[in-house]
Amino acid sequence: MRHARRRVVRRVTRLAAVGGLLLGGTMVTRAVASETPGDSALTRTYAQEAGDTGAGLVSRLGTSRTAGTWIGAGGKPVVAVTDERAAADVRRAGAEAKVVEHSMNELKSATATLRSAPRVAGTAWSLDYTTNQVVVQGDRTVSSTDWSRMTQVADGIGGFVRMERTEGTFQTRLNGAQPILSTAGRCSAGFNVTNGQSDFILTAGHCGPTGSVWFADTGGSRQVGKTITQNFPGSDFSLVQYDNGQAGDGAGVVSIGDGRGVQITGVGDPSVGQRVFRSGSTSGLRDGQVTAVNATVNYPEGTVSGLIETNVCAEPGDSGGPMFSEGIALGVTSGGSGDCTQGGTTFFQPVTKALSELGVQLIVATPAAGASPSPTPSASSTQSSVAPGAATPGASAPVTGGAGALGTTLLARLTDTRNIGPGLLVIGGSLIALVATRYIRAEQDRKAYQRYYSATWG
Repeated sequence: MRHARRRVVRRVTRLAAVGGLLLGGTMVTRAVASETPGDSALTRTYAQEAGDTGAGLVSRLGTSRTAGTWIGAGGKPVVAVTDERAAADVRRAGAEAKVVEHSMNELKSATATLRSAPRVAGTAWSLDYTTNQVVVQGDRTVSSTDWSRMTQVADGIGGFVRMERTEGTFQTRLNGAQPILSTAGRCSAGFNVTNGQSDFILTAGHCGPTGSVWFADTGGSRQVGKTITQNFPGSDFSLVQYDNGQAGDGAGVVSIGDGRGVQITGVGDPSVGQRVFRSGSTSGLRDGQVTAVNATVNYPEGTVSGLIETNVCAEPGDSGGPMFSEGIALGVTSGGSGDCTQGGTTFFQPVTKALSELGVQLIVATPAAGASPSPTPSASSTQSSVAPGAATPGASAPVTGGAGALGTTLLARLTDTRNIGPGLLVIGGSLIALVATRYIRAEQDRKAYQRYYSATWG
């Protein structure tokens, strides 16, 4: 009877071990299959869909018959066109048409003329699609002589160039959602990205040159990583490689203060008129609208082009921080003028361009248990439900990782369901169980042999 019980126990143990191997293999397979998806697999917001509709019409009709697109107050795409036939095509596609005098070709020709003129620090220009104008701004550092010279250039282009003086100074901003510090200054983690082998922080390029070492504390005891690539001026982005190669828990969440965060689920380009949000360690979570794209700013350090212009306020200490909407990563804070008391203009480096040039992918969030989802309108929703003003930052989640929690333990990484660690642990335990049962059986057989023949030993 005792031998029968032992056989049953051994068989059950072997079956459990084999089952563990199968389960562990399945867990590893699912973990590998659930790696960060490409952009094509990510959910798109209504703002992105509206922007794509407008951009598609502009592409089809051509830049000689169109002059930009934006999201109207009701959430519907609006396309500026130069003739009634183009307007009819736009309306048939379900968008609004606005007939204007100057085409995109004329607007871009104007900006090319401005770029060829002698550079004046403290100036910026962008295309205002809604008014069909080129807007040139000059901050308080621009002398009356320089401003008069630029005004003469604008007058030579035509009456569709609007000159504006602005309060404050166009300057690069520092800091952001999660502060990182080095001898180069204080900056901030924008978004976490990966190349498949290592993880990085995508932040502003003006934060520090290649080789800058970054820390998560003022004492320099918690090293984050080192800048391995910088692009500034021209563009404004850089990569900080994590020392341990891993972003850790919460890599797909951006901080908005008080231990709260927003899940980042995808990446995209914003549309003019879209409501956006920016997080920074100085001024916290702020929101506003995109006022222009492909903007150019003449910082004291050099000229940066291809920026997103917004009326979201920012202050010194906010640079490198993330801009997003509905959980979609859009930009990292570059610079601007004004403050969050008087308001101002802030410029952002588009994330899509940075990812493309750096050859990395955004790390997106795994929905957290108990996280409150961002409202997603159905296809039958009314226009008012997708208005730019109805946009939200995205689904909420606690801040548990990133640059603010670099001490992620090995155990935490192994037990993270996004990793293959849990499956490997199950496989390892099952193998140990199989070896143990085989050893126990061999030992029991040896002792039985000993007992059987011991009676004949002399």
